[in-house]
Amino acid sequence: MARISFSCLCPATWHFTVPSVSLCLRQRLALLSLLLGVCILLLVAITNLWHWKVDSRDRQFERYLARFRALEATDTKNPALSYGVVVDCGSSGSRVFVYFWPPHNKNPHDLLDIRQMRDHANEPVVKKIKPGISTVAKTPEKASEYMKPLLSFAAAYVPKAKHKETPLYILCTAGMRLLPECTWGQGARNAGPRGAKEGLAFWRVYAWIGINFVLGRFDHEEGEARAKDAPLVRKRTVGILDMGGASLQIAYEVPIPTTFSSPQQEEAAKSLLADFNLGCDVQHTKHVYRVYVNTFLGFGGNIARQRYEELLLNRTFASNRLRGEHMGANPEMPVLDPCLPSGLEDVVDKGSQTLHIRGQGDWQSCGEQLHPLLTGENSSQVTLSNAYQAPIDFMNSEFYGFSEFFYCTDDVLRLGGRYHRPTFAQAAQDYCSLSWSVLTQRFRDKLYSSHADLHRVKYQCFKSAWMHQVLHEGFHFPRDYSGLRTAQLVYDREVQWTLGAILYKTRFLPLRDIHQEGIRQPHSSWLHLSFVYNHYLFFACILVVTLAIGLYLLRLHRIHHQQLHAEPLDLLWLSEVVPLSAQEQGS
Repeated sequence: MARISFSCLCPATWHFTVPSVSLCLRQRLALLSLLLGVCILLLVAITNLWHWKVDSRDRQFERYLARFRALEATDTKNPALSYGVVVDCGSSGSRVFVYFWPPHNKNPHDLLDIRQMRDHANEPVVKKIKPGISTVAKTPEKASEYMKPLLSFAAAYVPKAKHKETPLYILCTAGMRLLPECTWGQGARNAGPRGAKEGLAFWRVYAWIGINFVLGRFDHEEGEARAKDAPLVRKRTVGILDMGGASLQIAYEVPIPTTFSSPQQEEAAKSLLADFNLGCDVQHTKHVYRVYVNTFLGFGGNIARQRYEELLLNRTFASNRLRGEHMGANPEMPVLDPCLPSGLEDVVDKGSQTLHIRGQGDWQSCGEQLHPLLTGENSSQVTLSNAYQAPIDFMNSEFYGFSEFFYCTDDVLRLGGRYHRPTFAQAAQDYCSLSWSVLTQRFRDKLYSSHADLHRVKYQCFKSAWMHQVLHEGFHFPRDYSGLRTAQLVYDREVQWTLGAILYKTRFLPLRDIHQEGIRQPHSSWLHLSFVYNHYLFFACILVVTLAIGLYLLRLHRIHHQQLHAEPLDLLWLSEVVPLSAQEQGS
């Protein structure tokens, strides 16, 4: 009897044997149809997998190209582009920024792709005027006249057809904080429809939003694009450290909910924790963030140096009174300063008091001398030691350090980028140990960064020690922490806090496009499902068809088994019938 055998060489060999003669034409067609269906499903699954991988690579390539397109001139002839204008009213002056974005991709989990506008020379469209808006505090009716040059500048770049639909945001930070609320409130009403009160307290969060947006940390992981109601995986956001000349800022995401050790700590944290949703739908929580933000006035590099000089002067004069000495009174008896290069002579003036100092170039001792500046001279002062700081998961975190964090590591030490404490500490110590004459000669030979000036060369020893103390003693970053990167630019561009501001302000705009898309194509949403979601359906179909084939073969096997048992009975019946017939014929 002919047999059809299927073998699967796994740990064992399985054989399914069916009689070929027992298959009628209809059964053969059914079996062939099942096999063909399995082949088609496998082909579709493989094809979808290949297309999904290609689409994934295309998305990555598009994001890579977007970094370069952001540096190109903006195509203002493109009617699909939308625009937005942000005015930053600062203490020394005001600036206007023009942004643009293409149509939203209709995915409610994605943010608008907002970029800063660039002119034909590929330069950012920005204009600054002086003085600050605080100059019109006593005459708020002149606020509109003050804003006119900025708004005229922006209007010249935004296409006229887009003027009516272009949002304008006037946000003020330091310039208005110096004024009473009644004064800046009147100025905001005269300046435009959107006031500045929110910007006074929220601009540090805007900076955090802008940095993470440019870094792509608000995008979802590749391969996680699913149906609208399926779970998405958020990328880990980065924290930011920014040390200027006068103040120090820190901002990073903290988990929700946040635990507190006492009611007093919870009360102190209320003004330092910001909760917000960047998503276009308040029902979606994929872009809900809680960010800890804090600013420490007087902890910037330049002000910290002034505080240190005052501390050095007060200590010296107190010691002189006790000992009857005159240290620092003249250049012949200078006070040794471990935070200045060896051999450098300087003078500290405080009112009528003068202190002569000479650099010692001892980086380790300098760090020890700076410790009192972290704790403060009195208990009422807000310092790094007594301010509330939300917990940081140092094993699973990443930070970017800007301004002084970058200058200290890169301008003369050339160690910008990934921060490695042992390397930085050794380089800073070696720099401080060099004599002032050697350092100035290297500066004249242009061995340092083009951004480094003589002021940097002079105070690099102090500022590197201060940065180190703030990071490891103030914020308690572990000494083996490897998640800090110092930078001046992000993807070759400077990121302003105004980018984060317009991202937050325009977060609801995609709802219009999503709603219009839903009306225009109410039944085509399944076309946008990715293979990550559909492959379950393909494999389920393959499983069903395979089970059907197995059951069909099992049924044929049983039929064949029944036929084999029926054959001996037929032979027995024939053997009994034939002799009986012979006897009957003989009689």
